Amino acid sequence: MEKGLSGMATSSQTAVAAGVPVYWHDAKEELMKRDRIMRKLIPQFGDMHLVGRSEAFTTLARSIVSQQISVKAADAVWQRFTEVCPKCTPAQVLKAGPDALAACGLSKRKAEYVIDLAEHFKAKRVHADKWAEMDDEEVIAELIQIRGIGRWTAEMFLIFNLLRPNILPLDDLGLLKGISLNYFSGEPVSRSDAREVAANWEPWRTVATWYLWRSLDAAPVVY
Repeated sequence: MEKGLSGMATSSQTAVAAGVPVYWHDAKEELMKRDRIMRKLIPQFGDMHLVGRSEAFTTLARSIVSQQISVKAADAVWQRFTEVCPKCTPAQVLKAGPDALAACGLSKRKAEYVIDLAEHFKAKRVHADKWAEMDDEEVIAELIQIRGIGRWTAEMFLIFNLLRPNILPLDDLGLLKGISLNYFSGEPVSRSDAREVAANWEPWRTVATWYLWRSLDAAPVVY
C-alpha cells in the first residue's frame, strides 16, 4: 500500500519490480532533468540500481558490523560471521554468544550490539512486521532504541531494506565526499551544504545518494 513517496514506503509486494525499485526509472529521469551533475553521472552506470535485502534482522546486523570500518574489512568480518551464523537468525546469534561473534573479528562492543539486536527481535520489542507501513521517522525512532543503532544505521536500513526513495543520510561520509567531489571540486562540505544540494533531489534523495556512492566506488554496497 502506497502512502506518499516522501515519507511512507510502498509495501514489500510493490517495492520492487523485476528486482528494481519501482520508482527507480522515474527518479533517474527526473534527477537528470533537474540536476546537471546527475545528468552526467547517472548514465555512467547503465542499468545498475539499488539492490535491497528482504531480511530485516540480517540488514541491521550487517549494518552494525560495517560501522566505522572499510567496506573490504566489513566484507571479511561478515564472511566469518555467516560461517558462525549461516542463517543469520536471532536464535542463531544468541546461541553463538558474544565470544564466538568476537572471534569473527567484531569488537567486543559490536558483538554486544548484535546480541542486543537479536534479543530485541526474539522478544518482539521491535515491530518489524509493521515497518513497511510506518513513515521514515517512525521507523528511525523505533530502531535507535536498540543499542548500537544510531540514525545512520537506521537510515541505511530504510534505504537497503525498506527501499525508501527519499533518504538523505547526512552522517554518511561517502555521501559528503561524493557531494564534495562532484559539486564543490573537492572542497569540504558541511551538512548545510549537503542539504542545499539535496533540496534539488526531492523526493528522490535515496537515488541521488546511491549514484554519488557509485561515483566513489562502482561496486554497489550491500547491507
